[in-house]
Amino acid sequence: MYTLNAQIRELRKVSGLSQTTFAEKFEIPTSTLQDWEHNRRTPPIYVVGMIDKLLESERQAKQNTGNAILNKAKSAKDNDEFYTTYETVENEVAHYVSEFKGKTVLCNCDDPFESSFSKYFIKNFNTLGLKGLICTSYCASRVLGTDSSLVDMQGEPLSNDNGYVLVLSKVSETITPTSTDKEVHEFLQSQKSVRKLIGDGDFRSDECIEYLKLADIVVTNPPFSLFRELISLVTEYEKQFLVIGNQNAITYKEIFPLIQENKAWIGYQFGDMAFRVPDDSEPRETRFWIDATGQKWRSLGNAMWLTNMDMNRRHERLELTKFYDAEAYPRYDEYDAIEVSKVANIPQDYKGVMGVPITFLNKYNPEQFEIIGEANHGSDNSFDLFKPTINGKLKFKRILIRNKLPMGAMING
Repeated sequence: MYTLNAQIRELRKVSGLSQTTFAEKFEIPTSTLQDWEHNRRTPPIYVVGMIDKLLESERQAKQNTGNAILNKAKSAKDNDEFYTTYETVENEVAHYVSEFKGKTVLCNCDDPFESSFSKYFIKNFNTLGLKGLICTSYCASRVLGTDSSLVDMQGEPLSNDNGYVLVLSKVSETITPTSTDKEVHEFLQSQKSVRKLIGDGDFRSDECIEYLKLADIVVTNPPFSLFRELISLVTEYEKQFLVIGNQNAITYKEIFPLIQENKAWIGYQFGDMAFRVPDDSEPRETRFWIDATGQKWRSLGNAMWLTNMDMNRRHERLELTKFYDAEAYPRYDEYDAIEVSKVANIPQDYKGVMGVPITFLNKYNPEQFEIIGEANHGSDNSFDLFKPTINGKLKFKRILIRNKLPMGAMING
């Protein structure tokens, strides 16, 4: 009988996907998948059920079409529909309050009437001192109408056959952070502020880009498959942003250069996040539950906020307690840098290049460290400098850094 490690490895091989692609597809941190496949760690017991289910789907797909996992894969749309909680938005925005005063916020990748983003910014419009709020929806929303019975400016019920836009330049003083959702809906109804879009509401469309031009800050949770496209778009138009994504995106060729050049950085929440999912979402063996109201939920262990708005933590010095020792910090085969397996093990006195876990970026202070590049496949992009192997053994993907202010005056040999 296969071990858990062997089952995961076999599943990936049969799927025909690389470790990186497989990890992205099934929301598994790439480093964790590599650990499991190379027997460096044993998967948790709950993985057994997940593997059995996926392998059975694999076998059934082969019998039906001979096309293996691809014919049983969920659509990108289904995989991408994660609805952020109000608390997740509230807890993150709390760290950037001063950045919002006098600004127009655009939420362009979520349902603009029932999403936590729109509810939060409507309830806090006056508290934050916003100039305006724009929310657009993509047609075929699967949550439209589940919490409200709004109508558009013509009095027609909202339909998921259309994209819609909500534009506010003023919110009644009676709407506060403690207002109920019902009070918000009644306010929107009285304002007749909802209208149909000409197109489908895709944030990349010319119509939605015109709304992007009017905004100062983009705050949203885009489909993870379109994360890099959204970031590329908002940076092209030089907008501030606060966006939820998958940690795997850190090493994307469209994202990593922004981080290296201090044009983007990790927000406060980095790791586990819970999301509401549509009613027709299929149950999963792990990270899935249904609450007392019947709402379906999923959680991701590798979620993050990415932003270009300054925050206090970015300027907090990372306390280092370790000292360099050649035996404790081996060098890579193809590059003059040392391997640091844990952020807590970064030596305070080392002046050369170090390979550290991607979780380092959650502690990154650009005044203390310099990002040199990344070590992943050694070929993904010009910033991916080498494949991180030591004595021929592949290590996890690494962020390459140098300490700008090493303690002591040792000369690293």
